[in-house]
Amino acid sequence: MKLVIAVVQRQDAGELLEALTAKGHRVTRISSEGGFLREGNVTLLIAAEDRDVDPMLRTIREHCYTRTRYVSPLPPVAESGEFYPPAPVEVQVGGATIFVLRALNVERLLAEAIQP
Repeated sequence: MKLVIAVVQRQDAGELLEALTAKGHRVTRISSEGGFLREGNVTLLIAAEDRDVDPMLRTIREHCYTRTRYVSPLPPVAESGEFYPPAPVEVQVGGATIFVLRALNVERLLAEAIQP
């Protein structure tokens, strides 16, 4: 059994979640934030049988896209205290960051309904 943790861009999360659930995967969605661009991401937690991991990674690749963004780095301050805004820098964002961990035990607990 494996635990797949996939960090994806918000723009890609909806269609990816639909594709994964259509293939029978149970997915937990958590909002997260990246450190470099300080933008919102989505982290997906998925427990999967070992044989299902490779097809799942293909599905993630099919639905997570790389995008080009222009960001302004932190501005340098001149000795005189004047502000010189730096030129925007092109960076690639998106795709997915995926962690595949061995899961020693996965349990799904279902409680009985409480009768009034």
